[in-house]
Amino acid sequence: MTRQLHLNAFLMNTGHHEASWRLPESDPHAHVRLEHYVRLARAAERGTFDSLFLADGPQLWNSVGQRPSGALEPLTLLTALATATRHIGLIATASTSYNSPYNLARKFASLDLISDGRAGWNIVTTAGAEAARNFGLDAEPAHAERYARAAEFLDVALKLWDSWEDDAIVADKAAGVWGDDAKIHPPRHRGTYFSVEGALNVPRTPQGYPLLVQAGSSEDGKRFAARYAEAVFTAQQTLQDAQAFYADLKSRTAAAGRDPGHLKVLPGIVPVVGSTEAEARAAEQVLEEHIVHRHGVTHLENLLRLPPGALELDAPLPAGLPPESAIEGAKSRYTLVVELARRERLTVRQLIGRLGGGRGHLTFAGTPEQVADKIETWFTQGAADGFNIMPAVLPSGLDAFVDHVVPVLRARGLLRTEYGPRQTLRERYGLPRPANQYTAGAPALV
Repeated sequence: MTRQLHLNAFLMNTGHHEASWRLPESDPHAHVRLEHYVRLARAAERGTFDSLFLADGPQLWNSVGQRPSGALEPLTLLTALATATRHIGLIATASTSYNSPYNLARKFASLDLISDGRAGWNIVTTAGAEAARNFGLDAEPAHAERYARAAEFLDVALKLWDSWEDDAIVADKAAGVWGDDAKIHPPRHRGTYFSVEGALNVPRTPQGYPLLVQAGSSEDGKRFAARYAEAVFTAQQTLQDAQAFYADLKSRTAAAGRDPGHLKVLPGIVPVVGSTEAEARAAEQVLEEHIVHRHGVTHLENLLRLPPGALELDAPLPAGLPPESAIEGAKSRYTLVVELARRERLTVRQLIGRLGGGRGHLTFAGTPEQVADKIETWFTQGAADGFNIMPAVLPSGLDAFVDHVVPVLRARGLLRTEYGPRQTLRERYGLPRPANQYTAGAPALV
């Protein structure tokens, strides 16, 4: 069988372009309306996507003057979407820096049970002093410390998901025995960051563990992904950079003793689809004309750790920016933005336009065939196992991709035409169900 694309729908309020909410078709209140997300989830399911994804963070993103701000809590929202869909995977972002393993493991186990095995966790360490101050800290923890905490957090979560053996529930009514206490395994974990004693209060789920997703591309992020991740969301601007990232991550995964085929690399792409190339570029231009540049300047100054007033709209980025090693926040995104500006000799105004649609992810305007060509090239040339589809405008951008690009991908044999029998999210990504670490003969967890 031909290798199949994995498609994930990254859903963000009225769309990924920061000016999408200003279009006549957009509902500025859509980001807090369940019916909006139900419509999007069903559209992605119509396109036989593997999964959909909701980003999140424990702080208020952006200035509320810039675009719709605030978001419904993703695990709550995905639980509702689980009842409105049948096949599509449901991936939520949750932070290891500002949660506890027991509560978060319980929430993901609950979502996996409610959805019949469709839950996924995008594991983030959460950069930014704003989030830190919401949890009683004066500043964000150091980058390396956040990843060390994340590794222990995940190790504890794995123990909790395994704390019930698969056959712990006996349900013997005649004997009056509901479960087998011998098959319950409290973690009794004592570590640097966490102390967790008891077994999870939710049985082992259809997938065993949710699909484990990671989105950091720094050195610490890649080491973490090689050890744990089963899908990686990444931002890459060129085919060559994407190929290098793909080869590096697959090599690291093999060096960690894992099958590289069990880690799927999904770069983000912001497609703007038109019946002609000119129509697509015109739609892209309309969005760019609606950008409020003062917001973009503020965002860039924050990302680049520059004081207010340091950037001039029609000048290039200033010389002498600090290296990535000096950045404690979003290291890989910092480097991507600086390299994009230097490589293409962009002014600040031009850079804001390029970032307005995807915050550093690849943006591409064209016909359905041209969008499919771009996806196929990256997929067949060792740069991707699939894509994180990030429509510039929602719902119209997702509809355009599903109705016009998906048929091209199907005709080329790259994407399924239907889902077929019910599968868990892991099965859809071609991944095995993990053995319980407490079951005799199961391999020990790393």
